[in-house]
Amino acid sequence: MEGADECMKYRSPLVSRYASKEMAYNFSDRKKFSTWRKLWIYLAKAEKALGLSITDAQIAEMESHAEDIDFAMAAEEERKLRHDVMAHVHTFAHCCPSAAPIIHLGATSCYVGDNTDLIMLRDGFDVLLPKLARVIDRLSNFAEKYADLPTLGFTHYQPAQLTTVGKRACLWLQDLAMDMRNLQRARDDLRFRGVKGTTGTQASFLQLFQGDHDKVEELDRMVTEMAGFKKAYLVTGQTYSRKVDVDCLSSLASLGATVHKICTDIRLLANLKEIEEPFEKEQIGSSAMPYKRNPMRAERCCSLARHLVALMADPLQTASVQWLERTLDDSANRSVVRPRISLPESFLTADIILSTLQNITEGLVVYPKVIERHIRHELPFMATENIIMAMVKAGGNRQDCHEKIRVLSQEAAAVVKQEGGDNDLLARVQRDPYFAPILGQLDALLDPRTFIGRAPQQVTRFLSEEVRPLLEPYNAKMDVKIELEL
Repeated sequence: MEGADECMKYRSPLVSRYASKEMAYNFSDRKKFSTWRKLWIYLAKAEKALGLSITDAQIAEMESHAEDIDFAMAAEEERKLRHDVMAHVHTFAHCCPSAAPIIHLGATSCYVGDNTDLIMLRDGFDVLLPKLARVIDRLSNFAEKYADLPTLGFTHYQPAQLTTVGKRACLWLQDLAMDMRNLQRARDDLRFRGVKGTTGTQASFLQLFQGDHDKVEELDRMVTEMAGFKKAYLVTGQTYSRKVDVDCLSSLASLGATVHKICTDIRLLANLKEIEEPFEKEQIGSSAMPYKRNPMRAERCCSLARHLVALMADPLQTASVQWLERTLDDSANRSVVRPRISLPESFLTADIILSTLQNITEGLVVYPKVIERHIRHELPFMATENIIMAMVKAGGNRQDCHEKIRVLSQEAAAVVKQEGGDNDLLARVQRDPYFAPILGQLDALLDPRTFIGRAPQQVTRFLSEEVRPLLEPYNAKMDVKIELEL
């Protein structure tokens, strides 16, 4: 049975379990081989326009069969020929007998292989960028909503000065905004390989056009334009430089690092019960512990983000060992043309990470009362300097006051650490006659809003000046919501 046979084969969970239909299709055999046929059609059209003996009927025949690919025939041809491109040339020629003599005319395998890779990279970025924009949009709304909600700040994961929930979200947003610019730049910097021949010299095309250099350059320009690119690389070997892959995947790996940091923060805050990711009504956190609400979405993001970061090693090493005009040890490692690993997996992984993070940011839950309790537990220690300053203004001696506060703070810390009690520093201050002159000011001195500095103003300005303008090109695509299958 077909279903039983499928269960005997490894299937990448990036496709079978996680990735969106759009991204899975972008790296599919259907997309790849139909793009090959489109590239052969572009080449034939341009060659005809520039004077080669190619007829309208041949081009029409190719166009009418651009999508009806006989995959079984292609597989059988590849088994015999041991060459994937020639297998598909033969398969295309079989259904286009009049066009058969001019299919792939003057081209090398990398004409379809590398150019298809570049199209898929470009289209992959076009899938990712709106998703990243939506994550930034949702997180921006969250930051705006909680711009002035005080919360404990942490350094070394130890309580530090206060910040706000919205300001912390802006730290995440700033990294995501950098990723947005990096992905957009990598996408916009992509060029087409174009028609360059076997070692990049365009010798075969120069021969086809009887030594006419202008026609060869125009052929390159025309095919590049038909494929939707503004420019082609002026120099290539047999392949485009594998530094292009480094450039693309480094932007994705950097995104992976950002998402890992954000989701780790969410997991830490979930442990403190200050913030939680969405949790379905019937969702089970643990098979053994019914009370648990595990941050499984954030954990999924962290897990996949590590994979995304690790994939960066592949293009770096591949680019470093491309001998002279090219060597074939790049293909199985990177390519969408043959066994597909680093390029498709990077985009597939980034795709599901962004979908999951959008789902998280659309449903983040904040528990202000828990946050307030944690602040009350730590704030008396943080307020000691304010108490000292108030005492000095009331006529006290700074050094005497400092010593009083130091002793009381140590006693209160002992209650917290050794006895497991609450922080009673404030009660100790209130009981000490020394502090009688400022007792009426204590509530104001311990108001959390006086400890957050300019955090709310920073949030407002950051969102206005740096985040919202970045999202403007994607405003029409903001309404898409993500429903995850957990």
